[in-house]
Amino acid sequence: MKLQKQPESPLTKWLRDNHLIPDQKRMKGITIIGESLLVINHWAHKILLYISQIALAIMVVLVIFTVTLRYVFNTGIGWAEEVPVLLVTLFAFLACAIGVRDHMHISVNIIYNLFPYNGKARKIFDFFTDFCVLLCGLFLLYFGTIYVQRLAGLTGRLPMTEWPTFIQYLPAPMAGFVITFDSILFLTGVLKRDDLLYSEKEIDYSKMLKDQKIDIQQTEGTP
Repeated sequence: MKLQKQPESPLTKWLRDNHLIPDQKRMKGITIIGESLLVINHWAHKILLYISQIALAIMVVLVIFTVTLRYVFNTGIGWAEEVPVLLVTLFAFLACAIGVRDHMHISVNIIYNLFPYNGKARKIFDFFTDFCVLLCGLFLLYFGTIYVQRLAGLTGRLPMTEWPTFIQYLPAPMAGFVITFDSILFLTGVLKRDDLLYSEKEIDYSKMLKDQKIDIQQTEGTP
């Protein structure tokens, strides 16, 4: 008598749908490394997304609160003006790292679109793009870490919150690490460009137009 397979719990299904647990079919041989890195990558970006959302929500609430106090009650709180500035820095650098993950940063594709879809030329351009982004990530990670370490050795404090000065520069090496990690996964082929977390697949309009022209020619040639 065959045992019935137990249905997945909602939590397990959510983890599997978001690729936050490894696919057991790929946990064999050399593919274990790639699958493990993919899971780590998805977890890292899921955490980044939640941090960004919380930072944005707190920033909006504090700005509204500060403006209300200033123009309605003619008063204010010093730290409520300094914290949003720190959150803007955090949000900006994390958003930069998130944009790299799904290739959402502004790009000029005039020359890129001249070449066939999934052709060798496009793959060369993709490799060159990921390599340049890797250099930017390494730059942020290396010099950001050095600058934070230098400030951490000082006794400087922020004027309102009296937090250590280096806190406002922490997002730079954080973003640099994530950008470097993503770029390495793209360059090694562990991450594919179709593996999107924050956006939908970009429509290749040049390929669409070519397909439409072929369909029209075939339709006109049909007796």
